[in-house]
Amino acid sequence: MTTWFSTARYGMFIHYGPYSAAARGEWVANRESYTKDCYIKDCVLPFAASRCDPREWARLARDAGMGYLVLTTRHHDGFCLWDTGTTEFKATRLGPRRDLVREYVDAVRAAGLKVGFYYSTADWFHPDYPGAHHRDWPHGWPDEAGRKRFIQYCRAQLEELMTRYGKIDLLWHDGCIPEPFDGIETNALVKRLQPHIMINNRAGEPCDFYSCEQAIKPAAPGRLWEACMTLNDNWGYHAGDNNWKTPRQVIRMLLETSGNAGNLLLNVGPRADGTIPEESERILREAGDWLRRNREFLPDSERSPFSWNNWGRVTTRGNRIYLHIINSTGATLRQPDIKNRVLRAFCLDGGREVPFVQEADMITLRDLPVPLRDPIATTIVLEVEGAPETTRKQTSFWIPG
Repeated sequence: MTTWFSTARYGMFIHYGPYSAAARGEWVANRESYTKDCYIKDCVLPFAASRCDPREWARLARDAGMGYLVLTTRHHDGFCLWDTGTTEFKATRLGPRRDLVREYVDAVRAAGLKVGFYYSTADWFHPDYPGAHHRDWPHGWPDEAGRKRFIQYCRAQLEELMTRYGKIDLLWHDGCIPEPFDGIETNALVKRLQPHIMINNRAGEPCDFYSCEQAIKPAAPGRLWEACMTLNDNWGYHAGDNNWKTPRQVIRMLLETSGNAGNLLLNVGPRADGTIPEESERILREAGDWLRRNREFLPDSERSPFSWNNWGRVTTRGNRIYLHIINSTGATLRQPDIKNRVLRAFCLDGGREVPFVQEADMITLRDLPVPLRDPIATTIVLEVEGAPETTRKQTSFWIPG
């Protein structure tokens, strides 16, 4: 299925809110049992966004090779980054005293990228929310009247988001609230207001794409899907979390998602002032440099029929097979199970022809550089007759004999 979503394949998640001022992750209000008054004093009022410029976010995403962004318009703390009429707990009244959603939308559109909204249906400080400081998923609504009030409150906010900012390309539902939360009706409302919007599965079916979190779990063939991942171990800014992924790990994740016809939504957590941590920017730019040189494999990538190997990843698109060599195999590389006749082999970065021999379903590449010229991955393109096919399919974890 070809959509802007499958063409993009790579996006930026942005977790930004008062928790950024705490600098201890986005769940700080729940984990540290904050009252609303204390949260306002310790987190909301210091959340000044003094250097927040969404144009910089959008430029970084574009330079990194991403096609869309998704901003937390409201996380589980219930603080709204737009000028909502449903509550005074919002960025236009407290903290920044700005409509950050408006600034974000304008910046992303100006950069030529797709606009995504994250919206949490949880709201720890709302009087009808069941259990702000629960250590697990809240179970049960206190009463039916409160459930209905809470759902109407969320729908009113979603209606504002869907009617004030022009065309919105993606809605990313999140939040832990008990069933029933009437997600089918909520999604129908969103679709009436934004007929072309892509909606994830977290409010229930029907939806447009499946999302998995902190793990790459491909959806069933034919279904659009996305893996959302962090650059360290937190979504919101955490000053003490230095467990950064490397640019090489980022590209490996992107190869795994794209090789299964899926997307990678990679998160950044800006500081309270709105600046993205330097380490996050460095990682994204280094990975983006590699992607700029090797981008051809990514847009509308298809589900690769080829099994795992010990040297890298295999992706496919059209009549091309992309061998992304991460671990050098020396001057030769053997790729079995190719049913198609191979017409030519060449390096994606630079176009250098690669000598090869094809014997039945085995392709042997020769004269590969040792060591590999690219420290992240060297990609060899096999141009074949027809759509790539395998002679042996993997039906379980182990390759069949």
